[in-house]
Amino acid sequence: FCPVDGILLDLGLSSLQLEGEGRGFSFRREEPLDMRFDPLGKLTAWDVVNEYSQKELARVIATYGEEHKAAHIARVIAYNRPIDTSLHLAQVVERAARQSWSRIHPATRVFQAIRIEVNGELDNLELALRQVVSLLDHNHQGRVVVISYHSLEDRLVKRFFRQESGESKGMRVVSKKVISPSREEVRANPRSRSARLRVAEHI
Repeated sequence: FCPVDGILLDLGLSSLQLEGEGRGFSFRREEPLDMRFDPLGKLTAWDVVNEYSQKELARVIATYGEEHKAAHIARVIAYNRPIDTSLHLAQVVERAARQSWSRIHPATRVFQAIRIEVNGELDNLELALRQVVSLLDHNHQGRVVVISYHSLEDRLVKRFFRQESGESKGMRVVSKKVISPSREEVRANPRSRSARLRVAEHI
């Protein structure tokens, strides 16, 4: 293969996926509980919501959604099974949260958690990072830039860059601190508000 000078990984969801695919990514519409990026994938959101044990469902919500009410929400979901649509799931989660939310909808973290579980997102991200490093041009300080959109992704990228940095590993972290969008950018593109950018290069 031909080594490359730079690679950008943008980990954000496409607006078309959120709004136009009909796969249940959004909790604001009545859509089938799917959430697969790959339509040929075996595991669906319906499987996670309806067939996981209550304990396993709580683990997914707590680990991938960082939701402190995961156990209670999982219990309420299990009680209301079967749940067949994204809107139904969102309504169940909202009732479970008992209106103890303000800035974001209570279903946001739950939908994130289920989507990550369905698509194995964090495992795939770590695999992609390792492959990306091997593709960079070692002789011309090839760089990898990663834009993540939630703390789980950002922590994984930060940890990976640190592990790969140093003379023995041949990588250097360029952005010592995470780079966030400016206020002007957020005003122009509200969906950029949670973006976090990190950069590393071969030395």
